[in-house]
Amino acid sequence: MADEDAGAPSDPVTSVEGTLRPGDFTRDLIRWSETLAAVARTGLGFTQSLYEKERFEEVLKVASDIKAAADEALEVRREQDHFVQEWLESVGEGVPGYVTPKVAVGAVVGNAAGEILLVQRADSGIWLYPTGWADIGYSPSEIAVKEVEEETGILCEPVQVLSVIDGQRMGFTRFGMYMILFHCRAIGGELKPHPLETSGAGWFRRDDLPWPTAGASWWGDLAFGAINGERMMASFDPPREPIWRGEH
Repeated sequence: MADEDAGAPSDPVTSVEGTLRPGDFTRDLIRWSETLAAVARTGLGFTQSLYEKERFEEVLKVASDIKAAADEALEVRREQDHFVQEWLESVGEGVPGYVTPKVAVGAVVGNAAGEILLVQRADSGIWLYPTGWADIGYSPSEIAVKEVEEETGILCEPVQVLSVIDGQRMGFTRFGMYMILFHCRAIGGELKPHPLETSGAGWFRRDDLPWPTAGASWWGDLAFGAINGERMMASFDPPREPIWRGEH
């Protein structure tokens, strides 16, 4: 996956016993800004009213201020105008303009030895299961099979969906992204890491994961349970209560 590592938390959870800490607040700022921006961009994609367009553009400016504040907390320096322009350039018309999360597909691939297939991202050096953005024209399971072969040379077959998660909520990305994680079974091929996207690939036991491996604390039990033959229930993010602060 090119933009951001889907399994690498960018802002780890830092709340303890209900106490709000800076990391939590930064996450909230990012979530609020992206949600406001999505509402405004969707509105711009559907409205024909000049008045409404002006209002939606004002909302984008507010969202950019919030996101810039979050970036300052993370010591990332970008101007508010950058966000507004970036969001405006992505506005479509009608249904194509309805802003939804990006979709990524990951593949937990196991072999007969009970090992998991991991790749090392060329851009970050982080180890993770093969992942990729969902290309149009493919089903999610086809994306999983395609990404595994492209990134590692291994042929696999999908067995089941392990998890559907909100990457932004878990801190994997700073924009809206859903990850569909499949369990796949290796059926052939030869280990051959992609020369541009990866720095390496290999098979690893649970007690011998390479460093740094991203997110194993949340996907490890799920992945190795499936690899070892357990029929796992697909997991998902439970609804927050309340979903937004101030709801009654």
